[in-house]
Amino acid sequence: MPDDSASASIDIAQAEPLLSSSTSYRRYEKTHSQSSSRNEESPLPPGTPPSALGLLEVHRSVEYDTVPEDVTFGRNVSWMSAYMLIISRVVGSGIFATPGVIFKSVGSVGLSLVLWVVGSGIAACGLAISLELGCMLPRSGGDKVYLEFMYRRPRFLASTVVAVHAVLLGFTASNAIVFGQYTLFALQIEPTAFSQTLLAVGMLTVITVIHGCFLKTGILIQNALGWVKILVMTLMVFAGLATVIFRTASPSNSAPTVNLLSWHEVWKDSNWRWGVVSTAIFKVSYSYAGYANVNNVMNEVKDPVRTLKTVGPAALLTICIFYLLLNLAYFMVMPLDEIRENGQLIGALFFQKIFGDAVGRIILPILIAISAFGNVMVVTFTLARVNQEIARQGFLPFSTILSSSRPFNTPLGGLIVHYIPSVLVIVLPPKEDVYAFILDVEGYPSQLISLAICIGLLMLRRTRPELRRPFVAWVPAVWLKIVLSVSLLAAPFVQPPKDGKGDVGFWYGTYAVVGTGILVFAVVYWYLWTVAVPRWRGYRLEEEDEVLEDGTSVTKLIKVKRA
Repeated sequence: MPDDSASASIDIAQAEPLLSSSTSYRRYEKTHSQSSSRNEESPLPPGTPPSALGLLEVHRSVEYDTVPEDVTFGRNVSWMSAYMLIISRVVGSGIFATPGVIFKSVGSVGLSLVLWVVGSGIAACGLAISLELGCMLPRSGGDKVYLEFMYRRPRFLASTVVAVHAVLLGFTASNAIVFGQYTLFALQIEPTAFSQTLLAVGMLTVITVIHGCFLKTGILIQNALGWVKILVMTLMVFAGLATVIFRTASPSNSAPTVNLLSWHEVWKDSNWRWGVVSTAIFKVSYSYAGYANVNNVMNEVKDPVRTLKTVGPAALLTICIFYLLLNLAYFMVMPLDEIRENGQLIGALFFQKIFGDAVGRIILPILIAISAFGNVMVVTFTLARVNQEIARQGFLPFSTILSSSRPFNTPLGGLIVHYIPSVLVIVLPPKEDVYAFILDVEGYPSQLISLAICIGLLMLRRTRPELRRPFVAWVPAVWLKIVLSVSLLAAPFVQPPKDGKGDVGFWYGTYAVVGTGILVFAVVYWYLWTVAVPRWRGYRLEEEDEVLEDGTSVTKLIKVKRA
């Protein structure tokens, strides 16, 4: 490690503007008095003044993840941009389908609306956890930062698991394919496998180029697409009200709809079986996935801690309100029997009722394509930062190149790491059940990581009570998240489908086995790479800090001969 006194200095008060200089120093001294670096040594002795803090040490030791860090391309994510990162990530094309699926399974309007409220409560619990971790460890990388801080032993294990998960499963394919399908449908072009793939890859390429070459332009575009989503949802709500009040819909709307003021009608045909209700809750919960999107880009957020504490609740509240209003709009416009018969086509039925068959069939695919484009933009934006952080830690091949912000002062290396697996998943022509299987495999390890983070959060409260926590999640929320994660992990084995196949043509639980196998592979790879091979060849892995020519601080893994 480089000599501390010879390193460039950094002012903690400037790095963390929420604290005064004296408070920053006291908090630093208390936090780091019993700390350990990634190299198992205290990064600086207790009582070291802020003027002696080395730039490399502050940025690259895991203990300094409690201090905000700047990146070479600056803090370009304002409060509004962070707000749109969450809106565009959470609100996807599913809002045009999921409400119909939920209603079809639970049977009644009342129970369906209750489950959406329950889903918002579950999302609020998850958001509380991400707020505590994001404010306590305000660094880009999200789960990567949290796992490395929580699980430092065995050494390098957490970093290896995150890196393997990011490389093998860090792709964006589903919404890219949705964009290709619905763009062709809106243009009334006969879809083919080649044309859909070409559009999907083309869209992903354009987004990668925009984010890789024109950083601020990309942020402006994804902000604009986020506002389009909000405008569309607002228009849908008012269109539903106008249809009921003025009866402006097509003649087919003359069929009776539910009377929302009648208690009997609202709860009629409710299916209270726990198996049905629990499955519906999980589907609703998936509709809120992505509320922690800002945690992945904290190095670029202006006033990160204060912004995260306010933007998360504001975005989630907006989404919850719109989800409920859209459900009400669907139920006010369409007869319940038609919703039951068509399920996931509820969005298509809604627009046909409002605008008629001809116009409605064009508007819906356009809106879905726009929604998919916006979703891919923000997912690419955030995952590229996660990949860059993994590269900066030295856990990717060509990590120095992938960590650099050159030549456009953007995380181009992280974008490339995201682009390659995404294109492969899109281009390789799997059967439909194989594609659904890939999506399932992607989600299962994420639940294991979520469970590990929740347990680690509770452990940190006991072992590191001195850490500054600008936001503290309530304990029942953490335990609820743990229970839900365990339930989702056990679901493939506890409630098997009748035919044993589920949504694929082979054994339904295969995705759970493969998803777990990927994490097991990561553990085996870690053991061979960091333990078995170094022991056999007589060396050990150590970390060495370095600053690249563009100013990016990185960690290199070097082999040190054993004495």
